[in-house]
Amino acid sequence: MRAAALAAIAALALPLPAHASGVIDNVNGIAIDANGKLVHFDALMVDDDGKVEKLIQGRYQEPEYKPKKPKKGQPWPERPKPLSFRMDAGGKTLIPGLIDGHGHVMGYGMALITLDLSDTKSLAEAQAKIRAYVEANPGRKWIIGTGWNQEQWGLGRFPTAAELDAAESETPVWLERVDGHAGWANSAAIRAAGITATTKAPMGGRIEMAAGKPAGVFVDKAMSLIQKFVPPPAPKDRDNALEKAQRALLSMGITGIADMGTSIEDWQAFRRSADRGALRVRIMSYAYGIDNMVLIAGSEPTPWLYDDRLRMGGIKLLLDGALGSRGAWLRADYADAPGQRGLPMIPDTQLRNFMSRAAMDNFQVAVHAIGDAANHEVLNAIEELNDTYKGDRRWRIEHAQIIDPADLPRFKPLGVVASMQPVHEASDWRMATARMGEARLKGAYAWKTMLDNGVPLAFGSDVPVESPNPFPGIAVAMTREDAKGEPAGGWMPEQRIGFEAALDGFTRQAAYAGFAEKRFGNLAVGQRADFLLIDRDISTTRPADIRQTQVLETWIGGKRVYVKGQ
Repeated sequence: MRAAALAAIAALALPLPAHASGVIDNVNGIAIDANGKLVHFDALMVDDDGKVEKLIQGRYQEPEYKPKKPKKGQPWPERPKPLSFRMDAGGKTLIPGLIDGHGHVMGYGMALITLDLSDTKSLAEAQAKIRAYVEANPGRKWIIGTGWNQEQWGLGRFPTAAELDAAESETPVWLERVDGHAGWANSAAIRAAGITATTKAPMGGRIEMAAGKPAGVFVDKAMSLIQKFVPPPAPKDRDNALEKAQRALLSMGITGIADMGTSIEDWQAFRRSADRGALRVRIMSYAYGIDNMVLIAGSEPTPWLYDDRLRMGGIKLLLDGALGSRGAWLRADYADAPGQRGLPMIPDTQLRNFMSRAAMDNFQVAVHAIGDAANHEVLNAIEELNDTYKGDRRWRIEHAQIIDPADLPRFKPLGVVASMQPVHEASDWRMATARMGEARLKGAYAWKTMLDNGVPLAFGSDVPVESPNPFPGIAVAMTREDAKGEPAGGWMPEQRIGFEAALDGFTRQAAYAGFAEKRFGNLAVGQRADFLLIDRDISTTRPADIRQTQVLETWIGGKRVYVKGQ
């Protein structure tokens, strides 16, 4: 089985030299220049190291060998080195490889090999899928899964342990919410974890209660009460999950991703894959907390490894939860839950200590902040630390979703990168309005304001919370409409951005956010030749139709690693 799997991986290296000079000719080339402006070209030349040698206007012409006669005693000039390959792309559109500025690689991979409820539209549908999974996987000590969303089910509340018991009551079941900020347990799992009516939630967590007993859902840090009893995946399962994640990412045109929250187990899976030549997607790794940062990288960020495939350059800190589970930390009560303001997970002094500990060893700091109170607190911390830690820090705020309008102008002078996910706006606009009310959302998902203020804006998906497919993200950034075209004209349409800025957010800016802009991201000369051939010209296509874009080929480092249908 292992030999067959490795042979299948090797088969992805389709018949072109691994690193060979050559030309992809006859393309409708679209890229972003160093100023964020569109560049058009007709051919792409790749050098022997798999880097961009030249963007060519017009069809490629083989240079003629017409040397001048050398001076007496001097040799004749050598003939130009012949190309190793020349591919006629037939006029197809070529764009830079797309970069997911915020995702969870192993979380995505594990979702692909465990029970996934993300496509279920009702509680009954989810229960049926759980039953089918249990029947198809007999003998498991725990049933593990992800993807449920009570908002998508139309429940208007969290599901209960009793409702999960109705699908499976004997085997412990633990299912993480789609955003990873809540977990749903059946009664067997609650008993296995020894949780009772007197169990207290840790700081930054909440146990949903009913009739004085745990109701079945554990929010944010309370999830640990169950998670520590869940058997961890074996290394072979992690390897399988990573390979499936890579194949899926490549098929959608993702050639690089910022992995937000890398554990030592994740890092070892990345290294195992790279050691056997199977790591194709470029991973900008951010450690899950101080312990993993030190354990993996030691006293400084790692160098770029495996031909710029892997680097740990930063740390991910989690300051609050998500809107969907009412864990996002707000400055006022939730409109639909009076008395609740979310869950700050790190006390202010400890937050500064963590950020300082990372910064003193030159690790980049990325802080998850969704609610307006959380964003305000991170900005305050950065403002204080900027006096101590000088230079190009590129502090990152991950999500930066709900921001007090008074805080929006603070990002640029503090040197903050806004790492945002357009598809969240399309998924969340109804729920966000219910959670907070329209009047408190003037600084929500504020892409245009960020750009107008000169803030670096890196786009991603937060996979597996959302699909990693970047083309719906580009469409949403331009329209602020969901897949059904709702709301017509876009939610808060003044925050729409143009195609140029949307593509920039998924290429050059996403690379810049991870200190990778000199290595890959926008097909600049000397960068890695990471690019896609796609089925339409997305620079002229209606935004709604960009969603349907199909990736025909994916190339990384001048090597073709994916062809649609193969």
